[in-house]
Amino acid sequence: MSEDLKLYQVGTFAAGNRLLEADQRTVQSDSARSNAITSGHRACRGCGEVLGARYVLDATMRASDGKVVVVNATGCLEVFSTPYPESSWQVPWVHSLFGNAPAVASGMAAGLRALGRDDIRVVGQAGDGGTVDIGFGCLSGMFERNDDVLFVCYDNQGYMNTGVQRSGATPPAASTANTKALGADPGNSFGQGKDVPRIAMAHGIPYVATATIADLHDLERKVDKAMSMHGARYLHVLVPCPPGWRSATEDTVRLARLATESGFFAVFEAEHGEVSAVSRIRRQVPVSDYLRLQGRFAHLFGDHPRPDVVAKLQEIADRNIARYGLLEEGRA
Repeated sequence: MSEDLKLYQVGTFAAGNRLLEADQRTVQSDSARSNAITSGHRACRGCGEVLGARYVLDATMRASDGKVVVVNATGCLEVFSTPYPESSWQVPWVHSLFGNAPAVASGMAAGLRALGRDDIRVVGQAGDGGTVDIGFGCLSGMFERNDDVLFVCYDNQGYMNTGVQRSGATPPAASTANTKALGADPGNSFGQGKDVPRIAMAHGIPYVATATIADLHDLERKVDKAMSMHGARYLHVLVPCPPGWRSATEDTVRLARLATESGFFAVFEAEHGEVSAVSRIRRQVPVSDYLRLQGRFAHLFGDHPRPDVVAKLQEIADRNIARYGLLEEGRA
């Protein structure tokens, strides 16, 4: 006897956890998950970063049987989760300075190795400001030494905690507090910034991956893979920020999905400097679909549109698609 099953899911091409075998379900579907960051934090409504941090650290806790220590750089994630004297963290957690989280994590890994505690794993984490800019030198040093640390960048593409200033991860043409939508070339300049996943690959470290909060299975799988390895590993997670992106709070996951479906944010894995797998685009959309939902790009549309600038942003997506083979069959 068969029975029709109706799925109540909107805006997704994936069936829910309830249709999967128990061992295939996400960590977040398990009522016994660790809740590495629990209720009581002060993140904004719709915050992508708090979702990313919970997903990543709950997965690391499962992969390590709860034996994880976490180093957290100064930034939004630290500020909204630990207003003195309170904390939302339910893992061993250390607050570092803005720019030295990779160095502190490396020191912790060295100390644990000296004690013979190879059962305890170290995770460092920071936003794009603490990773791409202020902590970049320490991060490169961690990669060069191949220190046994998984470092995670939660990329919301700006210094959101200090007033939405541009970072080295802010996309071109985006309006921020110090890249105003004025003049012939409004918003952030083209040709600036850093592609840290590719820079990490250039160090030849064991594992580099990108992910978003829109694909939980993919993100948790990459955390599991990273935790199965030793040496320097880097995970770059796109986490939309409603206040900084000037987007609707209910569009956070949708924006992360559109970033990948347009090719503007490439999702891939690399081992020892070589791309080993990519997440192909399942339903390609133009970059404009992604941009229109964000107030930081509103100056490109409306009464005085800038189709020339939108076309340049589409070129970036097209370059990502070509570079990583995001539309090619047979790559997964």
